Amino acid sequence: MSFTVAIVGRPNVGKSTLFNRLTGKRRALVDDQPGVTRDRREGVATLGDLEFTIIDTAGLEKADDGSLAARMSAQSEKAIEQADVTMLVVDGKSGITPVDEHFAKVIRRKHAKVVLVVNKAESKGSQSAMSDAYRLGLGEPVAISAEHGDGMMDLYEALAELRVQSPESSEDEIEEVENTKPDVLSLAIIGRPNVGKSTMFNRILGEERTLTGPEAGITRDAISVECEFQGKKLKLVDTAGMRRKSGVVEKVEKLAVADTIETLKYAHVVIWMVDANQPLEKQDNNIASLIEQEGRALVLAVNKWDEVTDPQAWLKALYQRLDNVLPQVRGVPVIPVSAKTGYNMSKLLAACFEVYETWNKHVSTGELNRWLEAMLESHSPPLVNGRRIKIRYMTQKSSRPPSFIMFANLSEIPESYLRYLVNGMRERFDLHGVPIRIKIRKNKNPYEGKKED
Repeated sequence: MSFTVAIVGRPNVGKSTLFNRLTGKRRALVDDQPGVTRDRREGVATLGDLEFTIIDTAGLEKADDGSLAARMSAQSEKAIEQADVTMLVVDGKSGITPVDEHFAKVIRRKHAKVVLVVNKAESKGSQSAMSDAYRLGLGEPVAISAEHGDGMMDLYEALAELRVQSPESSEDEIEEVENTKPDVLSLAIIGRPNVGKSTMFNRILGEERTLTGPEAGITRDAISVECEFQGKKLKLVDTAGMRRKSGVVEKVEKLAVADTIETLKYAHVVIWMVDANQPLEKQDNNIASLIEQEGRALVLAVNKWDEVTDPQAWLKALYQRLDNVLPQVRGVPVIPVSAKTGYNMSKLLAACFEVYETWNKHVSTGELNRWLEAMLESHSPPLVNGRRIKIRYMTQKSSRPPSFIMFANLSEIPESYLRYLVNGMRERFDLHGVPIRIKIRKNKNPYEGKKED
């Protein structure tokens, strides 16, 4: 086994259901009655390409010394000490309780590697529980439904980042584990037909991997090939050109465009490619909007730059166009290239890796709220239906793309003010080239009234 995970939490939060889900067997008893599990139970769990030992534990409870509940909690604490990773499960339906807070403190003192899981995420109250879970101080929570199997991919990613190799494993086993999930940047090239996507694809690979030519629409299937750039691995994907929906009449082209859209969902970074000989059209706006909606990091490649006679004037007009009609991609890196000659290919790929780092960036809560305070002082929120908006607190929910939760007294904030905050955030934290998500929570500050440990 590569590592050991202990599932802990208060009674009846779904630990045994999750144990059964991960082991693929109904080995642990499950019932609505709390406290069914008393002893530690081990099993072999699989999640994607991960295989590990998992320990189901009794519910953690505050109890008198010597009582059955106290001995059960002692067993759970032993499991925490034995495991490489602790998975603290809380109930998304009933929310965060003082018992959860108590044992979060215990875990923080005893264990460095923790995954915070909010179970029963299908329930109506789970969004509030997700927000409140940040105050446990255990990092970003993972929302799942152990009963229905939802959120398992998010749980996989959280465990994959924390997995460790046990000392008993052989060198062969270590090598196998390390190679199962290499850090590969998924990079898709997207644009209108005949802008040079396949030519760029071949240029980066250094071989004629896909067909190219003056005819539009040669590429139909999304073709992916793994390669390296300056020692960094990437999976490069060439896609079919995306025309306006009204211009797509053939079934094959419809399928090709659908394949391109599906590719977007699995890409990390997208090279949005345009032709320097053609002005930006409405379809370019649609492509950029689609990339932003999918939350992908973005680099704009202006192809056929070797054919431009006045580069400065061309770029000036492009930036004005982007600011006026594509504010959702403001600050995106713009790289003039020539897929035919290879001009600026290295600069383009370097920009892709840079925005990938930005896409994964995390801003600390303290730094974020100091920035927010300055923004509010500089430009106060407007009135909404005669009521003053009071923004109390902000925290980053996740990355890929950077997503934030803002707590306010009203659930709706004017779009213009949100743009003001987003633009300020881009400049302050260098979040250019990636979408930024802000969700409003009409909720009190989860740290309000709390004392430091």
